Amino acid sequence: MTIKEVEELIRFVAKANVSEVELETKDVKLVIKTNKAAERIVEVQQQPQVVVQQAPAKPAAAVAEAAPASKSATPVADDAKYVTVKSPMIGTFYRSSGPDKAPFINVGDKIEKGKVICIIEAMKLFNEIEAEMSGTVVKVLLNDASPVEYDQPLLLIDPS
Repeated sequence: MTIKEVEELIRFVAKANVSEVELETKDVKLVIKTNKAAERIVEVQQQPQVVVQQAPAKPAAAVAEAAPASKSATPVADDAKYVTVKSPMIGTFYRSSGPDKAPFINVGDKIEKGKVICIIEAMKLFNEIEAEMSGTVVKVLLNDASPVEYDQPLLLIDPS
């Protein structure tokens, strides 16, 4: 089961207003529980190791109304000429591939569609996030090694 499938299942559970869902296959046991405060707990057990991830509390309505990951670049309400690049997943935001490496992008850099702009680590997997458009980096909104939520703004791009 991929991280994307787990995230989709979490969104479905939040939208369905159920308190608990269990899914068990030959290799994976997945339990998703919610409580009245809309805190999500995801427990994944794989043979022979156990991984538990607890996401910060987020209202179920906010999860259910979140935009799909395919629309991760949307205009900023304050200034329509900039585009906000949003996180397609929950994890940890990294500006470079290692502590001694240069950042993928800096403010003022011109980027092309498909260029790696950051890494988001989720459950020990390092996911390269690529630019969905060309433009100039206006602002990086997070510090290196910051936790990031699904659909959280990462940076601003000037498409002109």
